[in-house]
Amino acid sequence: MSDWISILINASYLLAALLFILGLKRMSSPRTARGGVVWAGLGMLLATVATFFLPGMHNFALIGLALVLGGAVAWVTGRRVAMTSMPQMVAIYNGLGGGAAAAIGAVELWRFAGPPQGASQLSNAALVAVSTIALAVLGSLIGAVSFSGSMIAFAKLQGWIDRRFVFSGQRLINGLLFLLLVAAGVLLVWGQLSPQLVIAFFILALLLGVMMTLPIGGADMPVVISLYNALTGLAVAVDGFVLQNEAMIVAGTVVGAAGTLLTQLMARAMNRSLGNVLFGNFGGGGATSEQEIGGAQKPIDAADAAVMMAYAERVVIVPGYGLAVAQAQHKVWEFAQLLIQRGVKVRFAIHPVAGRMPGHMNVLLAEAGVPYDLIADMDDINPEFPNTDVALVIGANDVVNPVAKTDPSSPIYGMPILDVGAAKNIIVIKRGRGTGFAGIENALFYADNTRMLFGDGQQAVGALVTEVKMVDG
Repeated sequence: MSDWISILINASYLLAALLFILGLKRMSSPRTARGGVVWAGLGMLLATVATFFLPGMHNFALIGLALVLGGAVAWVTGRRVAMTSMPQMVAIYNGLGGGAAAAIGAVELWRFAGPPQGASQLSNAALVAVSTIALAVLGSLIGAVSFSGSMIAFAKLQGWIDRRFVFSGQRLINGLLFLLLVAAGVLLVWGQLSPQLVIAFFILALLLGVMMTLPIGGADMPVVISLYNALTGLAVAVDGFVLQNEAMIVAGTVVGAAGTLLTQLMARAMNRSLGNVLFGNFGGGGATSEQEIGGAQKPIDAADAAVMMAYAERVVIVPGYGLAVAQAQHKVWEFAQLLIQRGVKVRFAIHPVAGRMPGHMNVLLAEAGVPYDLIADMDDINPEFPNTDVALVIGANDVVNPVAKTDPSSPIYGMPILDVGAAKNIIVIKRGRGTGFAGIENALFYADNTRMLFGDGQQAVGALVTEVKMVDG
């Protein structure tokens, strides 16, 4: 009977792994992403149920209670979280995954804690134990860094912490902290498994995650979230080897690989290396001012803006984080539909790092019901801007700033942007005259062909809707 149970468990893990991979594949397209999430969720459910039948499993009541409480909290928060808070939710849930992986490693290290053995006393069984300890140390390190780093990222996105925290000698201190952490890990693997050293190791790992994330500016948060997602997946995969659990190995590897590729793509979209993201202190402010740019921002009222777009042939709408803050996605789609009904060709332009997490703007537009064929990425839409009559920018800032191409001293120089400035006319909906997350003035707002429609995003687009309805067909 036990052989059949073992076969069923392994078959369940194999099927779960297949569902993870197919689910991730379906997530690559907005049209099938929802189904992909369901498929991956079914895989996780299957793997969880199969785990209950592993030999030696116990504490079923505690495990069941944890599943019920965790599922209930996730269900409630998932349904109630606003789209503006989605990046924070992703950051904190990702961090909790890393924390769980670190906790697994901690349990394994604590289990091996005891008198020092030393390398000369290693038998075959001891060698297996040492390899297990090494993997537990690695998984704990990665998971703890991901946990504490993700918590800081959450606090930054939530506005609880200033965008950057930099002090003199910070990199040196971080380097020394990392060396201490490596030394503690080596001692643990070597056999110095005292409870005090295990605790010190985790304190150092958690502190490293905090210190790594504090100096990173808000403009880099999409890359940071993606990076910590990859680290969490890697930590889970390593812990899978520790526990000899195939489902954890496959799931962690898939998440780690996908997160790594996404991190590289996000960094490339900003024309920066990952090292520059982690150590370049980008997003903390620049010296570019209104006087250095020259000119002035020219306001426009909703009536004139509506007429301009109602009689246009082509309109490109560029959403940014300000659209998410104003929760204006539904009004924007209503406005776009009115233009389409008048024969205007409307498209939505998405920058890879627009918003505060990968795919943030795509999620917002999908929630509002915008058809996928109207949404274009940066590379596809940029050649169309010279033939665009009006580009409507809603809450986007750094991703449309032309100084990324013209000012080598700018912190965003070299970052690929949406070429909104090439459009014949530009209308920018913006709440005030503040800067973006990079902390610099946007030269686009002072261009001769740009007009500023000041106000809350949802109210401003609502006014455009009203005015377009009043325009004679």
